[in-house]
Amino acid sequence: MNAQCFFRRAFHCFTMLCVLAMTYASSAYAANERVALKTDLGTFVIELYPQEAPVTVANFLEYVDSKFYDGTIFHRVVPGFVVQGGGMTFDFGSKETREPIKNESDNGLSNDYKTVAMARTSNPDSATSQFYINLKANTALDGSKDKPGYTVFGKVVEGMEVVENIAKEPRGMHRAFPEAPDYAVRILSAFRVKADYKPDNAAHTGLKKPLQNSNVSNALVKP
Repeated sequence: MNAQCFFRRAFHCFTMLCVLAMTYASSAYAANERVALKTDLGTFVIELYPQEAPVTVANFLEYVDSKFYDGTIFHRVVPGFVVQGGGMTFDFGSKETREPIKNESDNGLSNDYKTVAMARTSNPDSATSQFYINLKANTALDGSKDKPGYTVFGKVVEGMEVVENIAKEPRGMHRAFPEAPDYAVRILSAFRVKADYKPDNAAHTGLKKPLQNSNVSNALVKP
C-alpha cells in the first residue's frame, strides 16, 4: 500500500469517526426532552435527564402526556427548601395515580438548586406523580448505592423566577395543610416543548401579593 492510499484511508476513517461522534452527541442532546409547566404565576420549563433516570423520566412524561398534572396544585411550599406538587387538586383531593416506580437516586445527580426530583414516602420505591423543585442545594436528599435518596430527574432551565414566586406566596390558612399557599397555585397545563421554547411571563410580573384572583372561582383553596 503506497503512502497516498494509506493517508486516504486514514482520512476516510477519521471522517467516519467524526460523523459517528456528532451523530451520538446529537442523539444524546435530542433525548433531553423539555416540559413546560404553565401555572397561575407563570410558566417554567424543565429539562429531563432520561439517560440518568430513564424509569423516572418515562413515568413523568406519561403523566404529562395524559394531562394528569393539569389542575393539580403546589400543595407543599417550604421557602429555602422545596416547592412540591403534582398530586392534589385545589380542594386537597388526591388524584389516583399509576403504580409506584423504582428508586433511581443512585444515578449520580445531586439535589442542587433548580433541580427537580420525585417525592416519595419512607419507602424508597413509592414515588408516583408528585415531584419537587429544589430552592437550594439539598444534598442531604441525595442517594447513594448504600442509602436510597430522592431521585433527581431534571432541572428548571427557564422561568425559575416563577418557582421562586410560588415560594413567596403566603401560607398557613389551612390547618391540615399548613405548608400550602393560602390561595391555590395550580398547574394549568403541562406539555412538551422544543429546546428553543421561551416562556412569556411578562403578564405575571405585576401580580400583587397574595395571589387573590386566578380568574376562576375555585382559585381559593377551601379550608
